[in-house]
Amino acid sequence: MRLFHALLATTAFLLAPACAPKAAPADTPADTPAAEEVTEAEAPAPLTVNVLDCGTINVLDLDAFSSAGDYAGQTDTFTDTCYVINHPAGRLLWDLGLPGMLAGAGEQNVGGIFNVSLDKTITEQLADLGLTPDDIDYVSLSHDHFDHIGQVDQVQGATWIVQEDEYNDMFPPEGTEREVDPQLAAMWAAFRPLEVKTISGDYDVFGDGRVKILEMPGHTPGHSVLLLDMPESGPVLLAGDLWHRKESRELRRVPRFNWSEPETLASMDKFETLAEELGAKVILQHEPDDVEPLGGVIR
Repeated sequence: MRLFHALLATTAFLLAPACAPKAAPADTPADTPAAEEVTEAEAPAPLTVNVLDCGTINVLDLDAFSSAGDYAGQTDTFTDTCYVINHPAGRLLWDLGLPGMLAGAGEQNVGGIFNVSLDKTITEQLADLGLTPDDIDYVSLSHDHFDHIGQVDQVQGATWIVQEDEYNDMFPPEGTEREVDPQLAAMWAAFRPLEVKTISGDYDVFGDGRVKILEMPGHTPGHSVLLLDMPESGPVLLAGDLWHRKESRELRRVPRFNWSEPETLASMDKFETLAEELGAKVILQHEPDDVEPLGGVIR
């Protein structure tokens, strides 16, 4: 339990068109069986997404989540979600949730204002889908806070796709080191064995425009969101921690512990412009009202 409480102590740091089918030959009517076979054979395999429950965070005082000071004394319940993106060219796991050692331990208090819990680990939830950690090809994080990195030990065979600015936040180049909570540093160290692919800015994961990592800094130096082009839903934006709750989006509230408030506000503007241009469905990853209606999948 000492290690368990040490990991949870990191909260203190937190507070400081896809390919179109070819036309049938001129001498083949478009409604013939031969034409239908060509269409089915050449249509891209669908993109699917499984939503994992990576924990629950009951916030007993929301004051830290608004620099405007208007959340003091309020309470809320955050969900903590991870996403398995199933693409024909591989699988990406987006975010890693709360520490796996919480699974089955019941609700635990952290820092006086958080009650956190986890029902099942990522590995257990992958098993429910008929998968194992070996089926995960890539891992990427919206950002490097403890509730998004907690189960990296379960996917050590994956390639970590990470913004260069976020990597340097976790592992500062020589001469740029800063004081970091030692327990958070220990959690970051678990990423060291992974094969790393650093990126800078926006990145098309599979090269066909269907899964894009978009850098939107402010919450952390390399905070990112994920853009998905889903066959049924159309464009979907997973917002990371750009906002934790729907009220914060409506009011443009910035947590006190963000790395940069001006950059956060600029990223909010960029996000909203993109969402409007695309007509995208927006999912706030900590907002139960956004997550629960999904029923565990995005199509």
